[in-house]
Amino acid sequence: MTVTAAPETTTALAQHWCALSVLHERIADRIGRRLEAEHGLSVRELSLLTVLDRQSEGRHLQMRQVADAIVLSQSATTRLVTRMEDRGLLARTICKDDRRGIYTDVTAAGRTLLAEAAPTHDAALREALDEARSDPDFKPLVEALERLG
Repeated sequence: MTVTAAPETTTALAQHWCALSVLHERIADRIGRRLEAEHGLSVRELSLLTVLDRQSEGRHLQMRQVADAIVLSQSATTRLVTRMEDRGLLARTICKDDRRGIYTDVTAAGRTLLAEAAPTHDAALREALDEARSDPDFKPLVEALERLG
């Protein structure tokens, strides 16, 4: 993909932002197709399982924190949690200390699915990054991402 130069008002920073956005969408699309085909999971569902699985024992995230972590609104996050709870992947419990608090945890079935899907996610990500590296517009972004890891 070559990001073509736009009118003179487009800055290099804006062009780089556009390339980053395109790269993100391509990677998310590839990962999403693989997760759906092999595990019946969306990228958001995998993200939610991952975030909730990383909660430490005795320290639960508030729904607002979960929504921020998976980049969804609180209402969309609540609907996603409900769908995944209906599938047996998540369970909600009332906080013992504050009956107004509701915790969301990954079930055993959710942990199993997460463990099965994580290698698929990682392989699809690696494939997408390897492919992107061959495009001069994406190569510096891929290299920057790899330096972070």
